[in-house]
Amino acid sequence: MVMIVVGGMIGLGKTSVATILGEHLKSDVFFEKVEGNDILPLFYTASPEEQEAKRYPFLLQLDFLQSRFKDIKRALVHPHNVLDRSIYEDWYFAKVNNDLGRISDIEFKLYEKLLDNMMEELDELPKKAPDLMIYLQGSFETVMSRIAERGRDFEQDDELCDYYYALWKDYDQWVMEQYKASEVLIINMDEMDVVNSKEDRETFIHQVDEVLTKMNLI
Repeated sequence: MVMIVVGGMIGLGKTSVATILGEHLKSDVFFEKVEGNDILPLFYTASPEEQEAKRYPFLLQLDFLQSRFKDIKRALVHPHNVLDRSIYEDWYFAKVNNDLGRISDIEFKLYEKLLDNMMEELDELPKKAPDLMIYLQGSFETVMSRIAERGRDFEQDDELCDYYYALWKDYDQWVMEQYKASEVLIINMDEMDVVNSKEDRETFIHQVDEVLTKMNLI
């Protein structure tokens, strides 16, 4: 059984890369719940006053947390498993929103208690952590370009630039210094177009297979 999570900044192509991996490994892919998520557009478009009153950042992180936990449990019944973003990254997003004052200290403590309880429950399962995180890394310019290209209306407001930067600036450090759940394969999305270039896609698949072979997982 192989469990892979695809992580990285908003806009860098996690869903597309996860789809490519799923096809290669003949696995179902457990996607981040974006389409049909009623809270997500409100998180991006609400005024600071509405955010304060309605607590959309906290509600969104709780929603992502419960859906991620559900996906992990579902994924464990498959021989190969690909997940679009990890439950560990959810904590990073919640922490950044706490640092920005969008999630209160009390809310963040509650979030961490819920996460700890979920992780304790995962300890009882045959596999509680991924084998590999594929981390999509890119410059801030690439992140902003990709967000613009995919054209989700609620992501395009210029005022969101500071929020995207706050997420991006410490993401590499968090992955390299704090993330300990699995091995990490870094894919530089400034240099590779895994989605649109057949050559880059083949190189990417080869890199993944090479890592999994070294880990005796394929």
